Amino acid sequence: MRGLTAGDDGGNRGVADGAGRAAVRRGRSPGGRAAGTGRAAGIGWTAGATTLVGFTALALLAAGCSSGGTGTRDEGPAGTQPVAQVTPSPGAPTAKPTYRVDPVTLIKKDPKVSERVRADLKPCAGSEYPVDTSYGTLTGGSSIDVVVNVMTCADSVGVGTYVYRRESGGLYRNVFAMEQPAVYGTIDRGDLVVTAQAYEKKDAVAYPSGEDVITYRWAGDRFNEHDRVHNDFNRAVGSGTAGLPESAEPAGN
Repeated sequence: MRGLTAGDDGGNRGVADGAGRAAVRRGRSPGGRAAGTGRAAGIGWTAGATTLVGFTALALLAAGCSSGGTGTRDEGPAGTQPVAQVTPSPGAPTAKPTYRVDPVTLIKKDPKVSERVRADLKPCAGSEYPVDTSYGTLTGGSSIDVVVNVMTCADSVGVGTYVYRRESGGLYRNVFAMEQPAVYGTIDRGDLVVTAQAYEKKDAVAYPSGEDVITYRWAGDRFNEHDRVHNDFNRAVGSGTAGLPESAEPAGN
């Protein structure tokens, strides 16, 4: 019986080994599943794993871009790439140099200013003179022009308007002068605009009869009148002593 058992076991092992080798030769695994199916399963798992890794990388990238609303700009130091610079074209206009002046010295040393204006130009309080100064382009020179308005201390009424042009060597030349009561000059888009109040014999200083608004434009070596507007003021304004009219009461009260 022991021999039979032993012989049966050996025969069974031989049959099993032979069946396994036959199965391998026929393309099947000893367990009964096709070897090709096993390989296909391995390939499918590999492809699935690769896809999963790809989706994971995309998810991490999306999370990094959406954090804080600014993406990857929230991390790491700022870039060191050079910033592009804009080079102006040769025909582009360039700003003219502005040289600050002492308007009081210009007026007092200018022979074109009347002796009366120069004598009356004194400080109103402390060292403050009644002088307004404007800088702008008027004569087309290489530097900014200067407009000086001289006024009275009591009521700030203009008594003279002057324009100075900077010449070579830094000297300033008087190229325009208007002296009369209540005159004031301004710079408006390259033009000189002078406003002069018009008075009649009985007009008070505070209530002129009208005004002339004159526009001057530089041509050649001088200012020429380009436009003139005259305004007549209502003479009734300021001439009476009556107060403001009382407001009417709503109907039914």
